Amino acid sequence: MTSIAADDDQLPLQTHTDGTLDGHSVGEGAAYVQMLRRRFPPRPAATSWVQTTWSREEILDLLASPTFRTSNRITQRARLLGARRLLDWLAIHPGNTWQQRWLASGQHDLSGGDWARLPSDWLAAQGDDGAANLGVLASGMRMLVCAEVIRPAAAWVITRRSSHLTAGMAQYRDPAGFAALDRLITADPAISRDNANLAKSRVAFILATKGGRISDVTVGDCVELYDTNPGAQRVKRYGRTLYYTLLHRMGVFSADAPSTLDELFCGRRRGQLSVRELVDRHNLQCAPIPDLLVDYLTERRPAIDYATLTNHAHMLAGLFWGDLERHHPGIASLHLPSEVTTAWKTRLRTGMPEAGDPATGTEKSIGRHKVARVLLAVRAFYLDIAQWALEEPARWGPWAAPCPIKAVEARAKKEQQATKARMDQRTRERLPVLPILQRTAAERWKSMAARLEAACNTPPGQTFEFGGDVFRRPLPGAAKQHAMVWAEHATTGLRRNLTLEDRDAFWAWAAIEVLSRTGIRIEELLELSHQAITSYRLPSTGELVPLLQIVPSKTDAERLLLVDPELADVLSTIICRIRKPGGTVPLVPAYDSYELTWTPPMGLLFQRNVAGQNRAFTAAGIREAIKQTLEATGLTDTAGDPLHFTPHDFRRIFVTDAIINGLPPHIAQVICGHKKIDTTMGYKATYPTEAIETHRAFIARRRAARPSEEYRTPTDNEWDSFLAQFEKRKVSVGTCGRAFNTPCIHEHACVRCSLLRPAPAQRHRLLEIRHNLEARIIEAKREGWLGEVEGLQVSLTGAKNKISQLDQTLARRATSVELGMP
Repeated sequence: MTSIAADDDQLPLQTHTDGTLDGHSVGEGAAYVQMLRRRFPPRPAATSWVQTTWSREEILDLLASPTFRTSNRITQRARLLGARRLLDWLAIHPGNTWQQRWLASGQHDLSGGDWARLPSDWLAAQGDDGAANLGVLASGMRMLVCAEVIRPAAAWVITRRSSHLTAGMAQYRDPAGFAALDRLITADPAISRDNANLAKSRVAFILATKGGRISDVTVGDCVELYDTNPGAQRVKRYGRTLYYTLLHRMGVFSADAPSTLDELFCGRRRGQLSVRELVDRHNLQCAPIPDLLVDYLTERRPAIDYATLTNHAHMLAGLFWGDLERHHPGIASLHLPSEVTTAWKTRLRTGMPEAGDPATGTEKSIGRHKVARVLLAVRAFYLDIAQWALEEPARWGPWAAPCPIKAVEARAKKEQQATKARMDQRTRERLPVLPILQRTAAERWKSMAARLEAACNTPPGQTFEFGGDVFRRPLPGAAKQHAMVWAEHATTGLRRNLTLEDRDAFWAWAAIEVLSRTGIRIEELLELSHQAITSYRLPSTGELVPLLQIVPSKTDAERLLLVDPELADVLSTIICRIRKPGGTVPLVPAYDSYELTWTPPMGLLFQRNVAGQNRAFTAAGIREAIKQTLEATGLTDTAGDPLHFTPHDFRRIFVTDAIINGLPPHIAQVICGHKKIDTTMGYKATYPTEAIETHRAFIARRRAARPSEEYRTPTDNEWDSFLAQFEKRKVSVGTCGRAFNTPCIHEHACVRCSLLRPAPAQRHRLLEIRHNLEARIIEAKREGWLGEVEGLQVSLTGAKNKISQLDQTLARRATSVELGMP
């Protein structure tokens, strides 16, 4: 049994080796599939419709009509001959329609690759000399399917693998529908020809098996096809689900249909289990206790999230009562003898068999820092029942029992201190090297982007040089066209996907920048959307202050973060990356790995296009991107091993760095969204507890000593004076950044002042000042005013510095766009 971390304050979710994933067994997965089929049922398999009831002559006349006729007379003759032979063969089977005769022929029990054996054998027995010509039979079969005379099963069509079925459906069944599908594919350059052909073939399969046109396809039809094709689940190829995404974009499905097929079938993403299922997966034997646990967890369910519910069910039903049943068969009461509880606590601390698997004999300790959590959960279970028994004696009174866990046993102060010391050491190791990681991520992305651009400017079959290496653009295959840009190393012959390398490097850079500049959690990063970028206009100056909205996550509290210019550039670059050619941000659903639910489609910032489908990033994808960048840095820890960064390390570094540089801890608490300031101080890895408490006491004494009038509400005149101070900061060439109620130390010589922030629109004025100073210096040297030359030189240097600073800002903004209001 391996662990997958779910939350800082919870036990990890369990992944068992007996076929369960995130607590979902194979049987539960099958039940989930059945639930999906009930919600999105496929169209029923009919045995009678208009075309299948026609006579043999009417069908042959239809195939000879202009609708199905081809200009090649040989091909047309072969089609009619093959259809005639197949109809003759089907006519010997019982049924009132051709579909009923097809079902009675036994073709449903055969593979599509072996379909021609039965009609060929019959034709040969009738003395038909052309029976061996399988191409004629295949041509006739294709026309009968396209004309909707028969509808083969999905498994038959998939295993048939006809290379002409898609073209036949597009030409004879639904030309308008396939034309609209082609236009949708052409408008998306991320869809390669291979994936497009695969998607259209899946649509053709559905039309062949269910009939009708593309507009008649339902979600259930797509689910049935995906479930029928085992290769779609085994092979990690996103193009196999592209057909569903394209049909959804065309507006074929209803408004409540999921936007991607992943929401219906996606490995471990099975959705939430009920409380009963969470308890029953531990196979408890004593009937009253599982019912009690279900009632208890159901009572607590409204106040906790799903991840906490899952962990509590695991601790109570698995680690507590499940272990007691394995070692004390027949136990059925919460009144536990002292020797029973003592033995259980010993097993909990030293190692116990895997919960929910009585057959295993292996023992594995769950860790001392998690033992206290289990003990605390069991203690809360007993105390809650005792409290509820006073309020509802009929329901909870029979289960009230003395708590076997003392308060002192549930404390984990020593373990918490050890965890704090370990996290502080991680932060101390990673804080100094964060600039190296940021610089490497930026340089790596720029290098990958430049190489990709060089490859795009090189015709296929030609070579180009980059970074001292020579690469060759491969020639595209006759039947293949990739949306990715590939290149071969001229010396080693190694093929490299330059598009994928550029994409991975970009998102690694974006994740590192946003995490390090905001200190947000990984789940908050994944939920950032285009609408999260907002602004606030100051009432006095009218200046726009950009803000970043962080949606409620762990603490269910919304907060707004101030966006500095560097972070604004990062967000702007991300938006430019994900925008469609029309300027809109794609809407994609995201999977919440904690609540096991799908969010509605949103304009998420962290999304990428895979095989023509826009997909939200996962936490694992972000971690892998950071890992690749760390490998490029070559950084190591104190033991000499490669340095490892987690997304949460950036949060601890952010808090530590902010407080070191003077940010008050209570402001850091608000920025991080912590409920208690102790949590924020626990993230900071520099000051010892004594220094913090001494500083707090010092502040308290200073506040007590200062006159109380300093804490009064300011008057209107004082507030107007405060706002006027900021209005006085505006000067001809930009804005002055000096503090409130402080005089100008340079006597308004702004070009010399480091606090001047030049405005881009005033660059021409700075150029005029520079030219004027140069002319005055020449005049002063000519007239011999040496005392004035020195002062003019200082002003000239300041003007040049301001122009250089302004040029750097404009160069940085040239690669981004103004965010504006969403």
